[in-house]
Amino acid sequence: MRPSLDFEEKKAGDGSPTEQQSRPLSRASHHRRVPDEEARNVVDAAATADGVSIAESQLPPPPDGGLHAWLKVVGGFLVYINIWGFTLTYGAFQAYYKTDLLSASNPSAISWIGTVQAWLLIFVGVLAGPLFDLGYFRSMLYVGNFLVVFGIMMLSLCTTYWQVFLAQGVCMGLGAGLLYIPSMALVGIWFSRKRALAMGVVMSGIAVGGVIYVIMFDRLTTSVGFPWAIRGMGFIALASALISFPALLSGSGMLAQRRKARSLFDKSALTDRLFLLFTCCTFFTFLGYIVVYFYIPTYARDRLGASDSLALYMLVISIAASFFGRLASGLLAHYLGSILTWMLCALVSAILALSWISIEKQSTFIAFSILWGFFSAALVTLPSAAFANICPDLSRLGTRIGMSWSVSSIATLIGAPIAGALLKTSADGRTNFVGAQVWSGICLLIGTGWLCVLWIVTVRTQKTGWLV
Repeated sequence: MRPSLDFEEKKAGDGSPTEQQSRPLSRASHHRRVPDEEARNVVDAAATADGVSIAESQLPPPPDGGLHAWLKVVGGFLVYINIWGFTLTYGAFQAYYKTDLLSASNPSAISWIGTVQAWLLIFVGVLAGPLFDLGYFRSMLYVGNFLVVFGIMMLSLCTTYWQVFLAQGVCMGLGAGLLYIPSMALVGIWFSRKRALAMGVVMSGIAVGGVIYVIMFDRLTTSVGFPWAIRGMGFIALASALISFPALLSGSGMLAQRRKARSLFDKSALTDRLFLLFTCCTFFTFLGYIVVYFYIPTYARDRLGASDSLALYMLVISIAASFFGRLASGLLAHYLGSILTWMLCALVSAILALSWISIEKQSTFIAFSILWGFFSAALVTLPSAAFANICPDLSRLGTRIGMSWSVSSIATLIGAPIAGALLKTSADGRTNFVGAQVWSGICLLIGTGWLCVLWIVTVRTQKTGWLV
């Protein structure tokens, strides 16, 4: 028998409680779009059951608009420019480090810098959730932005591998992790019906930041050198951070109130088939996803003979295409369902990764970069939406997705270094990328297979149709 929760909710405006109808929380019911008000009620009920009063745990209903709400979108957009912009553009640094600053290090060792940064962004972001619930969001915004900007400025002074690893991998990764949850959660708290639109604008900061920083890196390293190129990027990051402070903090005084922190672990998830299948899907797709972005510039320059600028602009157009891919995949998921759309995009991405082996012309590789950016965007955009459809209890949504992302972040950490270790240098001095290309394609194919299983099991469990 599936449990149901009875709860009370305060009537907006007069503070008087109104008894609400008991609603069963089954997977089948979550196939439809669950109203945000119902989701908040479920969370409040769980908090009350744990001995925390509704008055202590409940936040005001989202205004779903207004100056303060849209300022959160602006602030989140600026934060995502920094934290994901630098992470997604590491391919530009990978190519530069391989031939210039860290030429004595092998590609696998160099890729560890970028993957540690990406892993800390996700892993620390999961751990930062309870800190946000406890009212420390201001501290996380200040400390996180300081660490990101400080790491960039220290990177401009680095000359050895361990210095770059600490500045770019560890310092910037820790700062980005502290900013990841607050910037996203603040937007979610202020929007209800328009939440998808608001989060779409925030997520677009990923592509905008990637394009800006790659172009700056290309232009400035050739004109003023690496140290001042990084400092220029640091000044942009500092300006974005300073503008984001008033935008994110305006009208958010009520969030400083201490609330019940969510649990970091739910052992019941370990016996949930859909949770385990979902984690397998994200793990294998993340193993292959990050590889292509890391090696686009290196492949264009070393294998196809492209100039440094053209190699970096291939990464730029791939990131720009991901902006449109996020919008398109979200629209398609509205009609086909998140899991089915995610599976189709993973299959196309796997085919593209394997077809990468046969590319020997710059024009073909440009087309590949555009297609890759467009279709692979769904691999990081749709999992969160898909997870909401399979979670049996909305009050445990944050805990369970945190557990899943913690495992998947390991794939982000090891995927590119394994691919780098598979690179070979031929007798004529050219780099052979077949090992990395096959690794990416096979991992994505395995991820597609797990997605197919997840889709079938979800359809059979929920019995609500094929479009899930």
